[in-house]
Amino acid sequence: LISGSGSNLQALMDDATNGGAFEIVAVSSKRADAGGLERARRAGIPAEVLDHRDYAGREPYEAELRTLIDRYAPGLVILAGFMRILTPAFVEHYAGRMLNIHPSLLPKFRGLQTHQRALDADEREHGASVHFVTPELDGGPVVIQARLSIHPGEDAATLAQRVLTLEHVIYPRAVGWFAQGRLRLGEDGRPRLDGAPLLSPIRLD
Repeated sequence: LISGSGSNLQALMDDATNGGAFEIVAVSSKRADAGGLERARRAGIPAEVLDHRDYAGREPYEAELRTLIDRYAPGLVILAGFMRILTPAFVEHYAGRMLNIHPSLLPKFRGLQTHQRALDADEREHGASVHFVTPELDGGPVVIQARLSIHPGEDAATLAQRVLTLEHVIYPRAVGWFAQGRLRLGEDGRPRLDGAPLLSPIRLD
């Protein structure tokens, strides 16, 4: 599920076509002008638009989105820049099989404008996190994080671009683990990698 240019989608497509363990069966966007749709079409992947503005409210939109997703019967639903808060009912339908990537070192800076907030807080480190999706916004258990040092005098735009490069590394890795059966969400709500609970996220520096 995407909303924008689809750079994380491209990273996933590149991995899938270069020996990756997974296949992308479909891409959907809430915006017809999302650049990621064209990326998918060029790769021969079904690309569908479901505009939330065409629906009377959140519930009817999500009911149609759920129907669209389930038509493709994916093993995993991947949020790749999907800028929309999902209801608990929708999230629970895909419990344990929906991942999101967030541009901060969660639990720090949930929500939007993460890069500027990190700079405003005088953080020395910043990065990205892949987590299982739960009803709590950006609050699901984190699987893997990539960190970088913030440069003196750096602005939010430069920091965002550097973090995006990290996202393109860790998201395909986490999706690959899931596709290989190595990554699962345990009944205790904790991620398990190769059968062992992750007491803390896998860390990439």
